[in-house]
Amino acid sequence: MTLGVLAVLGMAFTMFAGFWTDWLWYRSVNYSSVFTTTLWTKIGLFFVFGLLMALAVGFNIWLAHRLRPPLSAMSMEQQNLDRYRMGIAPYKTWLLLGITALVGLIAGASASSQWRTWLMWINGVPFGQKDPQFKLDVSFYAFDLPWYRFLLGFGFAAAILSVIAAALTHYLYGGLRVTSPGARATAAATGHLSVLIGVFVALKAVAYWLDRYGLAVKSSDFRATDNWTGLRYVDANAYLPAKTILFCIAVICALLFFATIWRRTWQLPVIGFGLMVLSAILIGGLYPAIVQKFQVQPNEQAKEAPYVEKNLEATRKAYGIDGTKVTDYSGTGNAEDKTRLRDDVDSTASIRIMDPNIVSPTFQQLQQIRNYYAFPNNLDVDRYAKDGKEQDTVIGLRELNLAGIPKKNWINNHFRYTHGYGVVAAEGTSADAQGRPNFTESDLPSKGDLGTYQQRVYYGEKTTTYSIVGGPQKEIDYSDDNGEKTTSYKGDSGVDLSNPVNRAAYALAFGEPQILYSGAIGDGSRILYNRTPKERVEAVAPWLTIDGDAYPAVVNGKIQWIVDAYTTTNGYPYSSRTTLGDTTADSLTATNDNRAVVAQQNQVNYIRNSVKATVDAYTGEVKLYQWDTKDPVLKTWMKAFPDTVEPKSDISKDLMDHLRYPQDLFKVQRELLTRYHVKDATTFLSGSEVWQVPDDPTNRSGSAVPPYYLSMKMPDQQAQSFSLTTTFTPTGRDNLSAFMAVDAEAGTSDYGKIRILKLPTNTTVNGPKQVQSQFNSQEDIAESIRLLRGGDSEVEYGNLLTVPLDGGLLYVEPVYVRGGGLKYPLLRKVLVTYGGQTAFENTLDEALNKIFGADGATPEPPDSGDTTPPPTSDNPTVQQALEDAQKAFDAGQEALKNNDWEAYGRAQKDLEEALQRAEDAQASRTGGGGGASKPGTAPSGSPSPKPSS
Repeated sequence: MTLGVLAVLGMAFTMFAGFWTDWLWYRSVNYSSVFTTTLWTKIGLFFVFGLLMALAVGFNIWLAHRLRPPLSAMSMEQQNLDRYRMGIAPYKTWLLLGITALVGLIAGASASSQWRTWLMWINGVPFGQKDPQFKLDVSFYAFDLPWYRFLLGFGFAAAILSVIAAALTHYLYGGLRVTSPGARATAAATGHLSVLIGVFVALKAVAYWLDRYGLAVKSSDFRATDNWTGLRYVDANAYLPAKTILFCIAVICALLFFATIWRRTWQLPVIGFGLMVLSAILIGGLYPAIVQKFQVQPNEQAKEAPYVEKNLEATRKAYGIDGTKVTDYSGTGNAEDKTRLRDDVDSTASIRIMDPNIVSPTFQQLQQIRNYYAFPNNLDVDRYAKDGKEQDTVIGLRELNLAGIPKKNWINNHFRYTHGYGVVAAEGTSADAQGRPNFTESDLPSKGDLGTYQQRVYYGEKTTTYSIVGGPQKEIDYSDDNGEKTTSYKGDSGVDLSNPVNRAAYALAFGEPQILYSGAIGDGSRILYNRTPKERVEAVAPWLTIDGDAYPAVVNGKIQWIVDAYTTTNGYPYSSRTTLGDTTADSLTATNDNRAVVAQQNQVNYIRNSVKATVDAYTGEVKLYQWDTKDPVLKTWMKAFPDTVEPKSDISKDLMDHLRYPQDLFKVQRELLTRYHVKDATTFLSGSEVWQVPDDPTNRSGSAVPPYYLSMKMPDQQAQSFSLTTTFTPTGRDNLSAFMAVDAEAGTSDYGKIRILKLPTNTTVNGPKQVQSQFNSQEDIAESIRLLRGGDSEVEYGNLLTVPLDGGLLYVEPVYVRGGGLKYPLLRKVLVTYGGQTAFENTLDEALNKIFGADGATPEPPDSGDTTPPPTSDNPTVQQALEDAQKAFDAGQEALKNNDWEAYGRAQKDLEEALQRAEDAQASRTGGGGGASKPGTAPSGSPSPKPSS
């Protein structure tokens, strides 16, 4: 008995520990109302529906027992049952309570999981839009219909369980007989079961009626896609009337079952039930198939066109793409006025050559400072002002890296090494002479253009473990030339551990008994956990879908993580569905799970970026700001969780400057726009204008190219704006179909405006994959790439940026090299192409000058047909020069490994001379003006100058 009591107490405290630690955490972040609202809603649903199910089943068992015949028939069957009746007689009450409690617990647990459905139904706000078929507000489909379907499902479960329980009870007590002579059922059993079956059939009638409205949000396989939503011709002209007829038949059938109470015969209800089943097969299944086969398929385009138009309109509204501006664009610029074009490049775009997805190892090598710091694998792009002008900036935080702790133990892991330190930022549009980032904020402590701010990072993307701070144990702050600095956390974040009950609860919750008795925990000790920005926002707003890319910004003297969040629904009539996990996947999410969207509902057909959230990197404070003030889904959740979302007007000017258009929403919209950029049903049905998002040509992941942030101006804009861009290609082909950009500059009048430049279908313009292939296939570029890969060097291609320029398309791609003893990428070359002309130079300016013939440079001719020069190996002079260049390059790499900078300098000089000889020989052979490199710069194909020691 003692062991039993201890086991019960242990289980009870385990359950209490989970509940108590959750409550303490929500209270520590000032969102206790979210915890209590969710908890009481779950408890209420559990008890209400658990009690209803228990009463329904229990009442019918009791009634069946009460209606038992006074005498059992004389038969072997009844004699066998007598033994069971006698066996359970002393325990009838307890057995009844046990069965009802079991079904009640199961039903209550199932109902409690519907807390979101209940809160949306009870707090639903009208959309102010009506569906085209039934003229009902969209809120009926988004908020009401899911709740009605839950109630209907609960009713079916209650009816079925009641029928089973009543039938078993009647059988046990002789009301139903299988082998006994005479009537198979008593009149009382017949009446009881017929009523229950009548209730089931009545519920089926309600289901048929709701199915009519469900046609507006049902998915169907249309045009080889299973995400089509809404009525089609066969739905409106076959399924809809069929559901109405079946509803009427089910009502009549239910009345026949109820009438059995007086008629005491199953004949009519059984006939009615059979008629209902036959009607469901013929009217609900066969008739629509005939309509589809003989009416729709012979003239599908004419029949389906009106319904396609409804789907087009609804889908565009639901995903916020109805305002997309599609403009025809030639894609072939006029390259005659090259001087003007060269000037236009600078005003058209601030071309970013620092790829945030490539240069993280460079940040790590140059700015990690200590092994217990690290940067995320993918850095972020933001805007910061310098000299009064905004510039694209690559930014990352120096976060805690537990893998780099010199000596791992419980104290070091959770008490001493607790936080990262400082922001590191670099210009996105330039690199230094050695190909390294031009840092605008660097060193430890960080200093630069960002001014004074709280640099300690207790909450970040890489901070996935708990820390205990503020107590007697000092924390390592950072190290400098004067030794190790320590600190003690002064924030009010986390949960107080001075209470022994709290310590015991966390020791059990975290499976770490040392929390209970460790001397490192004392007055002021606080435990920090749930420390990643997305994790914190998801916890305080469990009704939001979280964007995959949280990014840091220095705002009002603090490091703030900015998290975009969405409200979604799967019940917008006629809008086609999309799977968020698949739609938002690209080449970045394929290699980094932290970039994946955190979806509460993976299948959606309505989405809004309704909330902008911030997480303070020092205090962990979470703030939710209302961003979409018109979104009815957000208004519904704000009614359910009042005072959790702050008004848009509370967003400060400093914070507004760093808000941007979210990537995952853009990826969802671009996927929909591959089909829904057309507005007429005829074109949509023909499929001639279907596009696809191309695969990323810079790697072999086979995943979609990610969208890129870039400050640029579209043809109808007067000045550059921070934008998010992507490209489209025709389905199954690699040439370019369209270029898409959205104004990502928050706080501006054009924010969120989507522009698409549609290229002509009667000509072909190279797409990203073709441009990359062109880069790789040009002989001189390929040879230079081969040289850059010499020794143990690796070449990495950065983001392939596309910029509309004077009717044409300018492609720019930075090329990085990891070489010799340097195991981090440095910018070595920039590839540029425009109008079929390609340049591969050391800097962006040099490449642009060569493309547009500035400063006497001669661009490479277009790569076409028989104009391709013969292989370099046909010319012995060129071949010898390139062999000398390879030897010089190898010598330079060997010198780098040995830190012999004098030898490295000689090798660089030999390499420059050899490449110059090769260029001069090639120019004399082809008759072109090869031209020498500018003084002070390395020629095409050579590595950058010697890095500083």
